[in-house]
Amino acid sequence: MIQTIYLYGSSVLRQVAKEADLEKKDELKALIQDLWDTLAVADGCGLAAPQIGVSLRVLIVDGTSMVDDMPYLKDFKRVMINPVVVEESAEQCEYAEGCLSVPGIYGDVLRPKKIKVEYYNENFEKVVEEFDKFGCRMVQHEMSHLDGHLFTDLLAPIRRKMVSGKLGNIAKGKIRTQYKSKIK
Repeated sequence: MIQTIYLYGSSVLRQVAKEADLEKKDELKALIQDLWDTLAVADGCGLAAPQIGVSLRVLIVDGTSMVDDMPYLKDFKRVMINPVVVEESAEQCEYAEGCLSVPGIYGDVLRPKKIKVEYYNENFEKVVEEFDKFGCRMVQHEMSHLDGHLFTDLLAPIRRKMVSGKLGNIAKGKIRTQYKSKIK
């Protein structure tokens, strides 16, 4: 079911999400389907449960729509339940990020170039996987949501100052999105 996406200023986006109970398979499957349905209409490449108001450590990423520019994302779709970074490179890279919860704002963010993540997939199987390139970026961005962080927290101070007015307008509801959204 398509859910409402919570926008900047919503308290759920600043909470550290709780671990998902793997015994509640039916509830988790429903949540995962809600994430996919919502992402499809919002036209993004990733979504974390807190963005739809559910403070659980569950996220999805889908890079398949970007395959024309990044052919290595051809089959890049992941469901991650209780993901944990177990290793990250010292080397970092910068990339412009945006977010469905922070519409209309983009900015360069430094993050580790490679990470290794342990998580449970949609079949509740434990997976350990290494990520690099844009797949790594998507996973890190969504994992930040699980810890109550937004990409805007990682912007250079001058860029944060430049977008502060826009962030304030989002928090006041002075924004239009092409998907169901709210601040709470």
